[in-house]
Amino acid sequence: MATIEKKSSKGGEFIITETDFQDVFIPEEFDEEQLMIKKTCEDFLQAEVFPNLDRIDKLEEGLMPSLMDKAGELGLLAVSIPEEYGGFGKNFNTSMLVADAVGAGHSFAVALSAHTGIGTLPILYYGNEEQKAKYIPNLASGEWKAAYCLTEPNSGSDANSGRTKAKLNAEGTHYIINGQKMWITNGGFADVFIVFAKIDDDKNLTAFIVEKDFGGVTMNPEEHKMGIKGSSTRQVFFNDCPVPVENMLSDRENGFKIAVNILNIGRIKLGAAAIGSSRKVIDYAINYSNERVQFGLPISKFGAIRYKLAEMATRNFAVESAAYRAGQNIDDAYDRLVAGGMDSGKAKLKSTEEFAVECAILKVWGSEMLDYIVDEGVQVYGGMGFSADAPMDRAYRDSRINRIFEGTNEINRLLIVDMLLKRAMKGELDLMTPAQAVSGELMSIPDFAEEDDALFAAEKKALKNIKKAGLMIAGAAVQKLMMTLAKEQEILMNIADIIGEAYVAESTILRVEKLVAMRGEEAAAGQIDMMRIYMQQAVDKVYLAGKEALNSFAEGDELNMMLMGLRRFTKVAPFNIKDARQRVAKQLIEANKYCY
Repeated sequence: MATIEKKSSKGGEFIITETDFQDVFIPEEFDEEQLMIKKTCEDFLQAEVFPNLDRIDKLEEGLMPSLMDKAGELGLLAVSIPEEYGGFGKNFNTSMLVADAVGAGHSFAVALSAHTGIGTLPILYYGNEEQKAKYIPNLASGEWKAAYCLTEPNSGSDANSGRTKAKLNAEGTHYIINGQKMWITNGGFADVFIVFAKIDDDKNLTAFIVEKDFGGVTMNPEEHKMGIKGSSTRQVFFNDCPVPVENMLSDRENGFKIAVNILNIGRIKLGAAAIGSSRKVIDYAINYSNERVQFGLPISKFGAIRYKLAEMATRNFAVESAAYRAGQNIDDAYDRLVAGGMDSGKAKLKSTEEFAVECAILKVWGSEMLDYIVDEGVQVYGGMGFSADAPMDRAYRDSRINRIFEGTNEINRLLIVDMLLKRAMKGELDLMTPAQAVSGELMSIPDFAEEDDALFAAEKKALKNIKKAGLMIAGAAVQKLMMTLAKEQEILMNIADIIGEAYVAESTILRVEKLVAMRGEEAAAGQIDMMRIYMQQAVDKVYLAGKEALNSFAEGDELNMMLMGLRRFTKVAPFNIKDARQRVAKQLIEANKYCY
């Protein structure tokens, strides 16, 4: 059988190109070994984390480090670490699967992801050979725990404005670091800190690897937080902390670039963790709805509850489709770069940077999907949902941080548009040609050609049209507002909502199309329903975001013409969304769990 050559994809180009389902990866394609790794993670949560959630939330002395030790013994901290440093050398999408599986682990998931991600990866990707040989094996085994020190009291989203200082001593042997960092995850038990500071009067940050035992490192007590109470979060103070010159990470003033690139990875991994966390909440909600009897019937028999279960499943399915599509894109880009002769570490960074737009989308859509699902989970439980004795209390509180972590969702929305426009200006993405084509289409007579009766033709047409809506509005905003567009945050966020919906909706269509090719239409009936539910809602969201954006900057005949175009681009065939939800809910209720 001939092998189909997979077409390479460039980050952000989904908005101007059509993707074939053969060119995307879907979760149903994970192999046996990857699924065994996922099962190991799930078994670990079941045996070590879930029975101890109350103890974890009380920050019982030594408990979280001991859990990290046990995770290290099982290899859960070393999945994507190269074999030469004591890891398993698995690809990026496998590490996404681990983030997904561990995502249901509440505060433990936060500790593990901070250690394996922002705590370890700066050394793995930016460290020299000596630094990697010294630190990575101990971090991979869990013998040493890691934390990441970027945020300061007066520098959060504006990370490069940090005031922590580093000064070379008279002997030229050590940098002396002074400053204060806050919201430091794993701060209470970390052995190694990635610390960002400015040397002398430098404009940009420099990164350092700081061991707790270097001296001059002190901490405030644990923060009292709304959620993730079991995650160690402390302010860390550096008081004349001596750091050997060989512990500078990468080059001087390269710290901000390190922070930005590592956060790309953190963002998409957060999206993956939100999927696993959501799936657990959906399971709880389904179980409870089958057990809770009112008016002589399980509440799962009632339409209002079925609506909630189907909506929860649909949103999770859609974000999951986008997450593993993007994860595989990053893996494919890495393979191409290495085949072209690039160093492995640089290729890992470059491949993630290539898909930074998608990483930001996954962070926003994943965290907002999770917040929606835990909120509806509380509602399904009713009065019990408000009780601290039921699982929704912790799920609800723990989810809220995700819209703030790894750059707020507002910052990420702004970044989505900013990164696309910068790529267009550099000539890396041709956004203007398709935007001008859409502009010309507005002046033409609408196409009344007969509808294509191929499977999913209507959904693909709707998808193509919402991309056109995004291009029309973004192109008009750039032309009209020029240099002031960067200040128009509400308009940029409207455009980001259109772009993100297009990506998640397209990913869902492609996943279902591939599933049908693999298993047949009948076997994928529930997934087809969820895809159509999501598509209908995506079109409505695009219309509202587009209308708000256009009303914000256009006027007169130009406004009327574009609003007419927007209506044309967001017109979809009638679809009985209620019945589709009922069918999805029926499958969930019969399985008594999330079954997709």
